[in-house]
Amino acid sequence: MLPAPRASLAANSAEFENLPLVKPTGFREYDARWWFGIPGAEKPPELNLLGVQALGLGLGTLVHEMGVAPRIVVGHDFRFYSTSIKQALTLGLMQAGMEVNDIGLALSPTAYYAQFALDIPCVAMVTASHNENGWTGVKMGANKPLTFGPEEMGALREIVLGGKFKPRAGGAYKRVEDMRERYIADVASRVKLSRPIKVIAACGNGTAGAFAPDALRRMGADVIDLHTALDWTFPNYNANPEDAEMLHDMAHAVKKHGADVALGFDGDGDRCGVVDDEGEEIFADKIGLMLARDLSAQHKNSTFVVDVKSTGLYAIDPVLQANGVTVDYWKTGHSYIKRRTTELGALAGFEKSGHFFFRPPYGHGYDDGIVAAAAVLSMLDRNPGKKLSDLRKALPKSYTSLTMSPHCDDETKYGIVDQVIAQYQQLAKDGGKILGRAIRDVNTVNGARVTLEDGAWVLVRASSNKPELVVVVESMTSDDDMKALFRDEVKPRLARFAEVGAYNQEI
Repeated sequence: MLPAPRASLAANSAEFENLPLVKPTGFREYDARWWFGIPGAEKPPELNLLGVQALGLGLGTLVHEMGVAPRIVVGHDFRFYSTSIKQALTLGLMQAGMEVNDIGLALSPTAYYAQFALDIPCVAMVTASHNENGWTGVKMGANKPLTFGPEEMGALREIVLGGKFKPRAGGAYKRVEDMRERYIADVASRVKLSRPIKVIAACGNGTAGAFAPDALRRMGADVIDLHTALDWTFPNYNANPEDAEMLHDMAHAVKKHGADVALGFDGDGDRCGVVDDEGEEIFADKIGLMLARDLSAQHKNSTFVVDVKSTGLYAIDPVLQANGVTVDYWKTGHSYIKRRTTELGALAGFEKSGHFFFRPPYGHGYDDGIVAAAAVLSMLDRNPGKKLSDLRKALPKSYTSLTMSPHCDDETKYGIVDQVIAQYQQLAKDGGKILGRAIRDVNTVNGARVTLEDGAWVLVRASSNKPELVVVVESMTSDDDMKALFRDEVKPRLARFAEVGAYNQEI
């Protein structure tokens, strides 16, 4: 049996080939993410293939302890090392007595869909999502459509790091050949456009390039490909529709081709970014608000879940109020929003990073970028006299920052956020003000979301999958005020902590 993993090993050594390496910080709140390494990288690896095998053995052990049928779907994203990661994971799962159903190259939502299509309770999708080349990870679940949260991840961490493995007989391997076609047919069946809509399909050379353009064409869209050829060197930019570089490229393509909309997909296809016909980059929370307006007109008194990074407009939007909508602000993270949406029986959940969760009749409840794209196209199709820019302009006005991510080590980030929460709570208790405005609320469900008396807010939380903090600010009055909230409030507050490093961008 495999020994308990080591927290660190020299890469160029005999021990690296004989002992499992699993850095403890790779176990995140709702998935697992490690630096696996690429040739020439100075950063030492946090995981080796024996460590991945240990992860599979630990996951299989946990599934048996949970009393779930030991059958699992596995798939992998398009990186040059992902097949090797999946094979090592499969070996560990089989050692634990699991029946492994391998769907091959896949999007995360393809793997989630396969759980339903094959009636299999468990999933393990090998992907680093939008992380840079060299990262790997696994998104896991044992109760469709949900994925693991902190409780399950904590139990898995204890089993793997403690070497508390329980090998079992009965492991098996099955190759499933047709899941790409079955998945595309399912998502494409949700939309049959009544008129041609010109769509830029932006995939950043990631896995979605093998899925999204085909699915959109089957929906009836006139598709123009943008970096849809799969290339694991990612020669243009990371496939991340929340990053400015990808959004700007999408905006340029819209203007160049006179498109109605640009739809951008991240590396594993569970997120969707949107640029409208005027080249305006629309944050996913604003797209979610448009979709909530559209869907609530057909489903009165429905509930929607949004994450704490999302615009405050959901709480004050007159259209949602007129349609009897209930909005629930919840923890950021695909696992959290997915679970909350299911628990509340919400029609849909929206996350600012671009995860959209549609429940029946629009989806199966998990996050799927192509299903989100279908919802956007359906909304446009139902409004033949309006462009996407018209729907955007009909929203109440707000000024929201991009997501900023100053570096902060995994070992210290949660402690820093706890201190920031305490500071804001004390400031509110003392009647203090931020830029001359009283504090109306300090929501601590996920970091500190501090709402001011005029509806403006600032958010500081710990990233769940990278060694970073997450900062977002929004003003209801002006772009200058939004920038001032960051420049004069959040940035100097975080600058007091030596552990907080440089920002990924400034505003």
